[in-house]
Amino acid sequence: METMFDTLLQLPLFQGLCHEDFTNILEKVKLHFTRHKPGEPLIKSGEVCDQLLFLLKGRLSSVTVSEDDTLTVIEYFEAPAVLEPYSMFGMNTRYISSYIPHNEEAQMVSISKSFVMGELFKYDIFRLNYMNIVSNRAQNLYTRLWDKAPKDIEDKIIRFILGHIERMTGEKLFKVKMDDLARMLDDTRLNVSKALNGLQELNLLELHRKEIRIPDLSLLTEWNEKR
Repeated sequence: METMFDTLLQLPLFQGLCHEDFTNILEKVKLHFTRHKPGEPLIKSGEVCDQLLFLLKGRLSSVTVSEDDTLTVIEYFEAPAVLEPYSMFGMNTRYISSYIPHNEEAQMVSISKSFVMGELFKYDIFRLNYMNIVSNRAQNLYTRLWDKAPKDIEDKIIRFILGHIERMTGEKLFKVKMDDLARMLDDTRLNVSKALNGLQELNLLELHRKEIRIPDLSLLTEWNEKR
C-alpha cells in the first residue's frame, strides 16, 4: 500500500531524491496538510504565492480569466502536481490562476517559501527539478510564439487554444462569446463559427452557449498535425 512518504516522493520537485535526503528534509520542514471539499476555493488569482503548494490526491480546476473578462479558460489537474512553482519568484509573485477542487475532495500539502530558499535549495536534485520545470515552461511558451504561421482558420483556432493553456493534454473549457473570439482571432464571426462547427462535426470539440469544450486536446492537435 502506497504511503504518504511514497506520494510525496512522486511530486515533480522531489523526484530523484534518495530516501535518506528526503527523510532529512522531513525532519526539518513543517509540512502543512489540508483537505478541501469540491467547489471550495483553494487559491484565488492574484493571491501572493509565498509557498510551494502540492496536490497529493484529487483533481483541481484551474480557472484563468483575461484582464477584460472576455475569456475564461478552465483546465483540470490530477494528483500529484505542484501549483505554479514559477509564480513564487520574479517580478510578479502572485498566482495567475484560481484553483478549485473538482468533483472530489482535494488533499494538499504546502511548504513555505522561506524553507524552500533556506533548506530545499541546498539539495542539487531539488534545484535541478525546480529549474527544469521553470525552464521547460519558458521554452514551451517561447516556441509557441515563434511557430510557423497558421495555414487556415482551423489552425488559427487551435493555435489560439494552445496559446492559452498550461498543459497540452486533457479536457479544456473556453468560455467566450463568438464575437469576442472572432475579434481575438482577427477574423470574421462567420468564418470562426463555420470552422468551430466543422470541428464539432468531427467530435473534436463541443459548442455550447458562450462556451467551447474540448474533451481531449491531444486528439485536436493530432488531427491538425495530420492534415
